[in-house]
Amino acid sequence: MSVGAPAARSRANVGAWAGALAFTWWGFFPVYFRLQPDVSPPEVLANRIVWSLLLVAGVLTWQSRWSWLAPALRSRRIVASFVASALLLSANWMTYIWAVSNGHVVDASLGYFITPLVNVGLGFFLLGERPRRVQWIALAIAAAGVVWLTASAGRLPWIGLVLGLSFGAYGLLRKVASLGAFEGLTLETMILAPAALVGMAVWWGSSPTSFPGPDAATNVWLLGLGPATTLPLVLFAVAARRLSMTTLGLLQYLSPTIQFLLGVWLFHEPFSGARLVGFVLIWVALALYSLDGWVRRSPPVVVAET
Repeated sequence: MSVGAPAARSRANVGAWAGALAFTWWGFFPVYFRLQPDVSPPEVLANRIVWSLLLVAGVLTWQSRWSWLAPALRSRRIVASFVASALLLSANWMTYIWAVSNGHVVDASLGYFITPLVNVGLGFFLLGERPRRVQWIALAIAAAGVVWLTASAGRLPWIGLVLGLSFGAYGLLRKVASLGAFEGLTLETMILAPAALVGMAVWWGSSPTSFPGPDAATNVWLLGLGPATTLPLVLFAVAARRLSMTTLGLLQYLSPTIQFLLGVWLFHEPFSGARLVGFVLIWVALALYSLDGWVRRSPPVVVAET
C-alpha cells in the first residue's frame, strides 16, 4: 500500500464530513428563517450581507490574508466578474428568503434539485461542453418535469427556475474566477455592502423587527445571519478541496432533500399528486445524471505526503 494512502483516506473522510455538514446546514436553513418570520425579506438580505462581510473581513484580518485585494481591484476583468456574481448571489438569496418566508420551501427545494442539470445546460451553451447521451436524456426528463409542473399548476414554477438558473450561473462564474471561495465571498459582499448599509440606515430602529430593535432575540437572530451564512461556505470549501466532483455532487442533494421534507412534513405546504409527478420526473433525471457521473468517475489519486 502506498505511504500516502492513509493520509488520502483521512483527507477524504474530513472532506466528506465537511461536505455533509455544509449541505445539511443549508438544508435546515428554512428553520432558521422561520424563527423570525416577521422580518421583511429585504431587511434579512441586507443584514445577511453586512454581518457576513464583517465576519469574513475579521477572519481575513486575523489571518493577514488581504494581499489579494489590491491586485483584484486593479483588474477590470476580476471586478466585472465579481459584480456579476454578486448580483446573481443577491438575486438568489432574495428569492430564497422570500420563498421561505411566504411558504414556498418545496418550490425552493426544486431550484436546488435542478441546479446540477442547469449546470449541464450552461456548460453546453456557454462553454461548448458536449454532454453525454445519458446527460441529454436526463435534461429531457427534467424538462418534461418542469413542463408537467407548469401545466398542472397553470404557471411556471418560477421560484425553482430563478433559484436554479441564478445559482447555476453563479457557480459558472465562480468556476472560472481567479479568487478562492473565502476571498470571493468577501469581494462579493463588499460590492453589495453599500446598498445593504443604505437600506439598514433607512430601516434603522424603524420597527420592532429592524436592527437595532427593542427585542434582544431579534437582534441576535439578525446578527446570527453572518455566521449562519459563512460557516457552511467554509465547510463547503474544505470539502471541495478534498473530494472528487462526483462525490461532492452527490452530497449536494442532501440540501434540497432536507428542504423538501421540511416543506411537506414540518411546514405542511400543499403537495398534490400532480406536483409529485413533476418532482418524480426530476428525481429520475437526477438519478440518471448521478449514476452516469458515478460510473465514469476517475479512480482516486493517492499522493504521498512530503
